[in-house]
Amino acid sequence: MEKIVKPASGWSMLALCLALLAGGIALLVAKVIFAGAALIVLALTIILPGFIAIEPNSTRVLTLFGAYTGSAKESGFFFVNPFFTRKKLSLRAVTFDVPVVKVNDKQGNPIMIGAVVVYRVEDTFKAAFAVEHYPEFVKIQSESAIRKLAGMYSYDNLEDEDALVTLRTNSDEVNHELVREISERLEIAGIDVIEARINHLAYATEIAGAMLQRQQATAIVAARSKIVEGAVGMVEMALDQLSKKNIVVLDDDKKAAMVSNLMVVLCGDKNATPVLNTGTLHQ
Repeated sequence: MEKIVKPASGWSMLALCLALLAGGIALLVAKVIFAGAALIVLALTIILPGFIAIEPNSTRVLTLFGAYTGSAKESGFFFVNPFFTRKKLSLRAVTFDVPVVKVNDKQGNPIMIGAVVVYRVEDTFKAAFAVEHYPEFVKIQSESAIRKLAGMYSYDNLEDEDALVTLRTNSDEVNHELVREISERLEIAGIDVIEARINHLAYATEIAGAMLQRQQATAIVAARSKIVEGAVGMVEMALDQLSKKNIVVLDDDKKAAMVSNLMVVLCGDKNATPVLNTGTLHQ
């Protein structure tokens, strides 16, 4: 369990160290060799190794002969027991780009997916002693989490029309689930996941072309359905208006021909080329 400690200020000990060095030199000059050498050795081997400078958003994990003593998180210049072993850890936020990997989505389609994870060390004791090398641990666990996430959802709604959440259309929900998955895996290392989001998503190369054609076909069918629906409404309106205003009386055959011509004009891919009839309707 993490224990926060505040070391003593290093400035007073620095003054003592300088005084011992000055005294030792003075004794050496005065031919008091043993005493002068003892003071200099005391300053250089006992006091000087105890100084530490801690930068902002940084910490030192202190151990004494293998026993955890505490973590110093306050920035500044300090003096600690010179026999302490000091391990430096950064508390800054780190952005990690999870490499793009090929996985199968919920429907078994191979997809390429990558993510960005922003994290920082929250518990220095766990980060220092619970795992061997926490940056590598973060890398492996993040990749494992994104593989699991991809298998939980479909790429889109083409094959799974009842899916409420998909990788392509529901980014907020998917990213929230990704944060949860990674956080659970990194809790043992004392890592706080600030943000995780998918930054690359595509079908794998071997099916990308087929899926693109399928998406285009689906879009064309949807557009055609709208066109036909609108054309039927326009034909119905035209027949209704002609009948109400008695502009022309059409029998069933003429109505069928008119409906056929209007549907061809309204639903055709290209602009229709009209043919003018300069005679009567029966010619």
